[in-house]
Amino acid sequence: MVNEDRIETFHHSEPLFIANKVINKRFDGSNYLDIVIETQDEEGIFEPAVLHKIEALQRYAQTLDSVQGSTSVVDYLKQMNLALNGGKVEQYRIADNRDLIAQYFLLYSASSDPTDFEEEIDYDYRLANVRVTLNTGAYSNNKVVVVAMEQYLRKHFNDETVVATLSGRVNLTYHWIKDLGRSHFTGVAIALLLVWLVSSLLFRSAVAGGFALIPVAISILLVYSAMVFFSIPLGVGTSMFAAVAIGLGVDFAIHTIDRLRSLYQQTQDMDRTLAQFYPSTGRALFFNLLAIALGFGVLISSKVVSLNNFGTIVAISVTTSFFVSVTLLPALVQLFKPRFITGEFTSNNEMGDKAADEQQRGVVLTHAVKTTVGVITIAVMVFIVNINSASADELPDGRWVMEQVNAVDEGQFVSRKLTMKMIDRRGKQRVRETIAYRKYFGAEKRTVLFYQTPRNVKNTGFLTFDYPDAAVDDDQWLYLPALRKARRISASDRGDYFLGTDFSYEDIKKEGKIEISDYSFNTLRKDAIDGREMILVEALPINKASAKELGYGRLISWVDPSNWVVAKIEFWDVKLNALKTLNASDVRQVNGIWTRHQLEIHNHKTGHFTQFVFSQVDYQSAVNDSIFTRQSLTRGAR
Repeated sequence: MVNEDRIETFHHSEPLFIANKVINKRFDGSNYLDIVIETQDEEGIFEPAVLHKIEALQRYAQTLDSVQGSTSVVDYLKQMNLALNGGKVEQYRIADNRDLIAQYFLLYSASSDPTDFEEEIDYDYRLANVRVTLNTGAYSNNKVVVVAMEQYLRKHFNDETVVATLSGRVNLTYHWIKDLGRSHFTGVAIALLLVWLVSSLLFRSAVAGGFALIPVAISILLVYSAMVFFSIPLGVGTSMFAAVAIGLGVDFAIHTIDRLRSLYQQTQDMDRTLAQFYPSTGRALFFNLLAIALGFGVLISSKVVSLNNFGTIVAISVTTSFFVSVTLLPALVQLFKPRFITGEFTSNNEMGDKAADEQQRGVVLTHAVKTTVGVITIAVMVFIVNINSASADELPDGRWVMEQVNAVDEGQFVSRKLTMKMIDRRGKQRVRETIAYRKYFGAEKRTVLFYQTPRNVKNTGFLTFDYPDAAVDDDQWLYLPALRKARRISASDRGDYFLGTDFSYEDIKKEGKIEISDYSFNTLRKDAIDGREMILVEALPINKASAKELGYGRLISWVDPSNWVVAKIEFWDVKLNALKTLNASDVRQVNGIWTRHQLEIHNHKTGHFTQFVFSQVDYQSAVNDSIFTRQSLTRGAR
């Protein structure tokens, strides 16, 4: 029987094997069959009809044996619909509105990591993945699941708008193993044919080639019988035994035939030939057997099951080949007296025997490799101080520098357009165009943002009240046009990601400034960016709690002393691993206020990239107070 289960490579006492068994028994399973869903257009996954087909696909998959569960973006969308409709059980379903589905994703992104859903859906919402979990990795079980799923996709799923393809480890194993039996026996047949051909050419007799095959064929048949008896399946590891058995086993047969022929030419008597064969060549073949059988037999003691089986099988096959070669072959020669034994011949391996004798008598030449020890030169590191850089005692205090940054005027109010471009590590992008307003009400800052494009999120609004008291949670509302409701959402932590971008809420809230009370500061040196001299200031969180809340363990800011605008920031996470790099460009005055018109931030961990481009920035036109109300969200941008 052809079967393969990679976990069976490990001994049953191994912790990994035991853990896998527990996972498969108590949870959904440790084996995955992925189904890649592909639509024709970007955001094609938002189509309710496509989502319903995915839902039906999951239901069918979970009726199959060994399947314990499945996960897809459909499950998350149904849960969102449930949460936004009062938690009523009947609302655990797919929304029927394409725009609402798109707005659910935007709602989720309010404080999510940009890489969330990376395993369930592609960045442009054209591809999705359904992961089916199984409680076994055995080919014999998973074959049924894969074949059934292929038939379902072909008959009930694939059409001109959406196509599904099986993928994942289970599917890979199936296609890897399904032809193993046929290819194995085809390989064995070819190997036996080649052995017969080479033996026939060697002894110049087709009959001799047939004699040489006898020990090998019998050993392989015996091994197949042993595999059936001991319930050892034909898998990747055990399928190799035939090639090894043929290569090793034919050696006994060829030596036996060649030696019998050589002795018979000397004695011209079969009884005397056999009498001389066993003390000489028979003894040598026996020691050869011990070397090979014991060498491979060591694998029997291995705790790696596949090596254990392989060692057992090879030991059985070479032992069988040896005994058949020294018992059955001489008996057949004695009985039939074939012409390739009794006829005159010139030894084909005379030169080979001579070379072997010379090698045994020769002296093995060795030579020593001399290592040339090079002279190690210790290079003295010289730090060249830029003539424009000041010495440490001339650098301004770091805290003072950041106070100047915070003192930069940002206007009592502002209106502006913001284009957000988010690019994932595969180079796929999302572009969102918005219009944003910000205004101070005393020390309280209020911000509202309306989406303009794409169409399915147009007029979605996001309103934030940022209170000066750090002990008071900010208020946040999100308006979803498809629901025609403004939803109050929980205040995001300062370190949470902002609307699916690589900026945190703290980054957006401070707009290039920094909370002095959160950090201790240290001026490092001066540096230049695009020919402009910058002051480098290191900021370290005052304690672990602040670092955890902010999501940063260290910051280095490049501050331009000509306008006290931060031009660049490097971020480290709480474990002091490089996290993000922010670059600001197109810094110029608008209505007398220094304004950064382009921000780019690279996430070094995820490969994600975000670009903000500000345009039509206006600090003079008054912004009406009423726009910063929950009711105004329903009216959209004006």
